[in-house]
Amino acid sequence: MAAQHIAFYGKGGGGTSTVASNVSAALAEAGHRVILIGCDPQNDSTSTLRGDSEITTVLEALQQNGSIGIEEVSVTGFNGVLCIEALSLFQSEECAGRGIGKVFSFFKEIRLFEEYQPDFVLYDLPAEVVCGAFSLPSGEPVFERAYVVSSSDFLSLFTTNNIFRAIRKYTAAGGARLAGIIANGLTATLSESIVKDFAKRTGTRVVAFVPHSTVVIQSELYGQTIIEAAPQSNHAFIYRKLARQIIENRQCDTPNPLTVSELRSWAREWGDWIFELEAGVIREGAAI
Repeated sequence: MAAQHIAFYGKGGGGTSTVASNVSAALAEAGHRVILIGCDPQNDSTSTLRGDSEITTVLEALQQNGSIGIEEVSVTGFNGVLCIEALSLFQSEECAGRGIGKVFSFFKEIRLFEEYQPDFVLYDLPAEVVCGAFSLPSGEPVFERAYVVSSSDFLSLFTTNNIFRAIRKYTAAGGARLAGIIANGLTATLSESIVKDFAKRTGTRVVAFVPHSTVVIQSELYGQTIIEAAPQSNHAFIYRKLARQIIENRQCDTPNPLTVSELRSWAREWGDWIFELEAGVIREGAAI
């Protein structure tokens, strides 16, 4: 079976790395051969999978020595997940998007996926690298489907809407289609409803709801995924279920992003509704 290449996009700091690393751990726990490629310029996508092991980023190694092998830029982490970090903001003055393109070309040159033969290749892709992470310089697509990690706050949904624009643009050229939204770190009242309604307005769907929990904070303080640090926790079962959905999911959509004015108008409607609920306002025509 050919490897499934799956991207996880999201706003920086929105939990995309947490989702990608825990899904990787859950897939590996289920017996799959997994590669996680961290494309976050913070260079921390795989940190909870590789413990205390240091890792050299691919772009750093390429800049220092044009001829390298995968063993020089990878670490075998929890349950055999092959961990790779593409680049670091602190090691390169190059645009993250262009840097990612060079890293993907390197993987193609060394035939990484043919040699390692993974079942799943996951990519942690924050919004900062959208410009370079949809296709190789040759135009060949990098991955076939993408998930977007988003919370219910406006800035996160604003970024998600922008990512939808990029996905829609590149889908027309054979790029990845959207497999769904992963609603992460939900805390506030109506958070699920807000994300669901946003998905409906943009012609997409929510595939998982991951509530905020101290178990996430605790596991990351231990430098481990939730699957390893708290295997019997509710969140561990959420990620195992999400991993099964990802294995089985073949439904993809081309999103219909909102214009900026449409997005702001939609957000104001929700803001007014929440204010009225908090204030106990009863609209004309409402009935008990």
